Amino acid sequence: MSKWIWLMLLVLMTVVVVGSRGSTFFEQRPSPAIVESIPVETSEPQPESKEVDITPQVSTDRLLNHIQKLNFQRYTAKERSLTRTYITTELKKFGWKPKLEKFSDGVNIFAERPGTNKAAKAILVAAHYDTVFSSPGADDNASGVAVVLEIARLLGFRPTPRTLQLAFFDQEEAGLLGSQAFVSQKSRLQNLGGAIVMDMVGYACYTSGCQKYPAGLPVTPPSDKGDFLVVVGDTEHLPFLNAFQNSQNISSTALNTQESMPAVLTLPIPFKGLLTPDTLRSDHAPFWYQGVGAVLVTDTANLRTPHYHKPSDVPATIERSFFTGAAQIVVNTTSALLEKDQVLETQPPS
Repeated sequence: MSKWIWLMLLVLMTVVVVGSRGSTFFEQRPSPAIVESIPVETSEPQPESKEVDITPQVSTDRLLNHIQKLNFQRYTAKERSLTRTYITTELKKFGWKPKLEKFSDGVNIFAERPGTNKAAKAILVAAHYDTVFSSPGADDNASGVAVVLEIARLLGFRPTPRTLQLAFFDQEEAGLLGSQAFVSQKSRLQNLGGAIVMDMVGYACYTSGCQKYPAGLPVTPPSDKGDFLVVVGDTEHLPFLNAFQNSQNISSTALNTQESMPAVLTLPIPFKGLLTPDTLRSDHAPFWYQGVGAVLVTDTANLRTPHYHKPSDVPATIERSFFTGAAQIVVNTTSALLEKDQVLETQPPS
């Protein structure tokens, strides 16, 4: 096999090639009840390889179907209840046992799949499911919910050292209330290694000038087109943030897909965002203030899309190729993090 020949040549030549690629940038913004589970379905076994651990491929049709099913305003208590019914029903189909966790202003959904190493800290993947008034929120944030559900399908039966946790936060639009309630349960944070939070990951624009940037951005803008995915993290957990820089290493050929993945731009934020308040406007922020590493994955929201918080944020505005690629990046990174028990905190120089 050609890959083995190359590996042997590399060993004989004792050449080590180290590559890294990343840019920087951004944007916005207790007693659980167990939902009855259905019998666990058997998934198709993933092919094993000692050379490369092939990451599962996302399904564009499934992702877009979730957004179509959630094509309604999710603002009132009744609307959010209908949304929870959809999410928990889907999780059960994939063999998960979701819990409804009530707090004073709403209800979060939580589920987990234990890892094989109890000492390894868990990875949480999360998104908020509520919307503002009058918006069906296809991008904000049915897109994030769809990716979490796709991760539930793809990784639910995949044994990994780390535990995989899923969360769907309520009342993000009311002031991050769901994520604040989630992190208030201190015991659950003790074994949490990091949280991947998605808030708007489905919109792209390809005309010059369609991408805006916040004032005072301390880097050179990478593009005036909105064709990239942004990952925002705190400087106290740089290995966690940098994990996304390697998310595109799996080729489209290996994944058996023709969809290309967008560029990933990482933004390390110092001082827990105190000097850059715009970077605190989503559900990753409460984790930062509890000392837990968290990243926000976003398409930059109103810095790019004209449909932000409007009735026009409908499924037809989701850019299929970008959305699929963004979802695959999150799956790639999540899968890699679950497999390795590396330290995700920034280490002092030796």
